Amino acid sequence: MTVQMDMTSEESITEAFTAVADTLGPVSGLVNNAGVTRDGLTVKVKTETFEEVLATNLTGAFICTRVALRHMMRARWGRIVNMSSVVALRGNPGQAAYSASKAGIIGLTKSLCREVGGRGITVNAVAPGLVETEMVADLTEEQRGWMIENTPVGRAATPEDVAAVVRFLMSEEASYLTGVVIPVDGGLSA
Repeated sequence: MTVQMDMTSEESITEAFTAVADTLGPVSGLVNNAGVTRDGLTVKVKTETFEEVLATNLTGAFICTRVALRHMMRARWGRIVNMSSVVALRGNPGQAAYSASKAGIIGLTKSLCREVGGRGITVNAVAPGLVETEMVADLTEEQRGWMIENTPVGRAATPEDVAAVVRFLMSEEASYLTGVVIPVDGGLSA
């Protein structure tokens, strides 16, 4: 089942979760994977632009989590994986808004695991480095080259590299992992 939602609209998010629950039953697993970036040097980025990035990347994840938790807490079981970024761990020039939003995801993850861990719900984060997706299509060859040169494995990740870690965190085998941030960055953050 596919549903669309506006990550900046609580009403849209709630309607989407209701549609899923009505068709498939309560949500027991959630991957908060929405993300936008509006790169620019901090002195030039408008406040509205900064707030747009936070609204999509952080506030949207918070709202999705809150809605999903209602069902998970009743069931006393659930898995939440929040997509952060390696830039949350190390920063990046021109990405203050994106970095701040993804660092906020880490704080949200760690706080939530303490709130809901006793109810059979795990909350973890994945912090990818450079992943071959549409989101990085606009990188210059110089930017791409720098990232790959500074990544010990010497290549960008594939979406499948990241998905394998997410799949594990969503499984029963990961029931004792909560509140962790797993860099999937080929060693970039090492």
